[in-house]
Amino acid sequence: MSSEGEGGFHMADVSLITSGPRRAMLRTDDDVPIEAVYEPSRAAVTGTADTGTPVTGTAATAVVLAHGFTGSVDRPAVRRAARVFTERGAAVITFSFRGHGRSGGRSTVGDREVLDLAAAVRWARELGHARVATVGFSMGGSVVLRHAALDRGTRGSADAVAAVSAPARWYYRGTASMRRVHWVITRPAGRLVGRYGLRTRIDRRGWDPVPLSPVEAVPLIAPTPLLIVHGDRDAYFPLDHPRMLAGAGEAELWLERGMGHAENAAGDDLLARLGDWLTRA
Repeated sequence: MSSEGEGGFHMADVSLITSGPRRAMLRTDDDVPIEAVYEPSRAAVTGTADTGTPVTGTAATAVVLAHGFTGSVDRPAVRRAARVFTERGAAVITFSFRGHGRSGGRSTVGDREVLDLAAAVRWARELGHARVATVGFSMGGSVVLRHAALDRGTRGSADAVAAVSAPARWYYRGTASMRRVHWVITRPAGRLVGRYGLRTRIDRRGWDPVPLSPVEAVPLIAPTPLLIVHGDRDAYFPLDHPRMLAGAGEAELWLERGMGHAENAAGDDLLARLGDWLTRA
């Protein structure tokens, strides 16, 4: 799972903003097709921003949402998060990582997925959004952190970054949930379960070289605003992970009481607060 070539990407099927959701196929620098959905801000329909100014079209912040491992653009939790963010005044781009949903390729579990996110951020820029924020859940959280560090200062960089339920370090097996994840990723039988049971196609090759870890990425993100969010009932990554991330650089930390793991556990109240942070940070 090579980390090389994370700097650029190509796009296809890009057109002007419309008044409703639209789908596109993006193409990464390593030529993987990535399905994506654009949804304009609903603030023009449901009301105005707190400033009293209607938020429409390219005036809105675009939030690019990166799902967790085995997720996809059409999963209910992803669609729910996108709905809440559009109601808070943001346009939203959701997409399926490689090996997930209708996207091509195979999952590298956080390595080359940086290219997928970069393509989605570039699409937001091409659609005319001057301000783009990224939010990632679990594996997607590790990807938004690495993307923010590797693409900082480029046209594909983000203006604000939020990582929810993200790991701080690679190869963590300290919980039963993560031991099951590692079985799915590393064993032939596990990859069959991933493909046919979880609808996720996983690359059988190991990382070479090992990519920059999330905790190594955090110090490289400033001065971009960074938010770390984690639940105190996360069954995958205990609280030392978010504390390690927040302590590695300049970051705001939200520890959510009673919350489990990733987008499935994020309630509408948390999503609304996240949406407000992403559009104002």
